Amino acid sequence: MRPQRTGLLILVASAALVVAAIAGGAAALTGAALIWGIGKSSSASQTAPAAPGDADVAAARFRRVGRPLTIGQIYQRDRPGVVRVSTESVVRQRDPFGLFPTMAQEQRGLGSGFVTDKSGYIVTNYHVVEGAQKIRVSFSNNESMAARVVGVDPSTDVAVLKVSAESRALRPLELGDSDTVHVGDAVVAIGNPLGYERTVTSGIVSATGRAIQAPNQSLIDQVIQTDAAINQGNSGGPLLNSQGRVIGVNTQIATENGGNVGLGFAIPINTVKDVASQIIDKGSVEHAQLGLYAQAVEPDVARLFHLPADSGLLVADVDPGSGAAKAGIRAGTQHVTVDGETYVMGGDLVVAADGRPMRTVEALREVVAHKEPGDAIRLQLYRGTAKHTVHVKLGRQPSSPRG
Repeated sequence: MRPQRTGLLILVASAALVVAAIAGGAAALTGAALIWGIGKSSSASQTAPAAPGDADVAAARFRRVGRPLTIGQIYQRDRPGVVRVSTESVVRQRDPFGLFPTMAQEQRGLGSGFVTDKSGYIVTNYHVVEGAQKIRVSFSNNESMAARVVGVDPSTDVAVLKVSAESRALRPLELGDSDTVHVGDAVVAIGNPLGYERTVTSGIVSATGRAIQAPNQSLIDQVIQTDAAINQGNSGGPLLNSQGRVIGVNTQIATENGGNVGLGFAIPINTVKDVASQIIDKGSVEHAQLGLYAQAVEPDVARLFHLPADSGLLVADVDPGSGAAKAGIRAGTQHVTVDGETYVMGGDLVVAADGRPMRTVEALREVVAHKEPGDAIRLQLYRGTAKHTVHVKLGRQPSSPRG
């Protein structure tokens, strides 16, 4: 088993449990319009959700005094800001035997999204709009309009769309703080599962700090796990806390058969805020890259192999040409298996990054995630029994394309 790699990790799932993207954006829906609830879009309009009603006033009153809202209050207030994202793309299929000409097949996809400000920006998942030639968003009053892609970030599965609508017609959702999310917190998901528009489900945060694989095979850190029912079509929709603030963007489910089994994952909104602001400002996102594979060691393993520290990250591989390689970081060469776990020994043992102790690969990824390409990271490591401080200039992951 290859150890985890900072900034670029391929997750290995068991045959019984796979992690699947939950949007119809990646699935061919041709010929299944009735099943998925996809029909002809209504004509474009410059109007969208109606003005706030009594439920909004009540929700605002509850929020001012810090009380949690009911599911109904959250739904009534935030539903107008949730959109259905419909996509159309053309896929060309080639005959492997060369007997027939290339055929073009139209595919339709379905996902969710939500309005973030009065300028018409909408956040959704990258995999919802990936490869789409046409994108339309539909609001809660069934008004539909064309949307353009401002930019995307496959490394975090985030995309930003924009619609041309009057500001008074848009109802932005309020963004929360995902760093304050705790296991057991009540959450609500609003989206378009299986084509059933603006469906609300509720549950709790069942875990935090998860890591899931992004569409470009990199890793998304600090992901929120929830048991709120989400299914295909929920992708890109908001996960809301008990005050009705967005704390995450629903993106994947773990499933045995394609249906919900109570394991859903949402990209933390703090990550989305940073990515979306870069997309809006520059049209793309840049991610720093360290360029090494590492594996955490527990104290019992450290004692068994007489390592100079009781915890740390063993360097198992280094990308040629990366910042880690240029800084002289050394990878191990000796594979040793203990209790079914294989460790690569003989390389550097990283014990701290920028002064922060390194006990997990996730901790190192988090430090790198807060850097920009060209920044330096200070690694403290052991090479044999000698302790060294190494400064590594971070490289750049492949750029995210502009829409």
